[in-house]
Amino acid sequence: MPRTRRTRIRRPRDGGQVTVEFLGMTPLILITLVLLWQFVLVGYTFVLAGNAADEAVRAATAAAPGERQGACAAAGRDKLPGAWEGGASVDCGGEGYVTAEVTLKVPVLFPGALGFPFEVRGQAGAVEEERD
Repeated sequence: MPRTRRTRIRRPRDGGQVTVEFLGMTPLILITLVLLWQFVLVGYTFVLAGNAADEAVRAATAAAPGERQGACAAAGRDKLPGAWEGGASVDCGGEGYVTAEVTLKVPVLFPGALGFPFEVRGQAGAVEEERD
């Protein structure tokens, strides 16, 4: 009986290819995550500005006309987290129909760190309450 030679089927070795592709994609994945996080911070800043404006106008409508600006500013900054409170500006005005505008700086990557060159504004208005 003749002896046949067994041939081995060689499979290409691509075990390292996955590692190389992953290392090539890592910077893209990290940049995507950083951008998503920054968009979350921008959205959260919009929510904070709107809520602060609502709180400010609510306090301003209940305050006496001479105390309106102080009550408005205090209420607008009251529930802001510390990182956003420092750069916040709160303005109230109007008689009969009271308006409040809160301006906040959007942080870059970490609250309390550098700020973006643009600001987010939240506005609210309410009718003044009657006094007895």
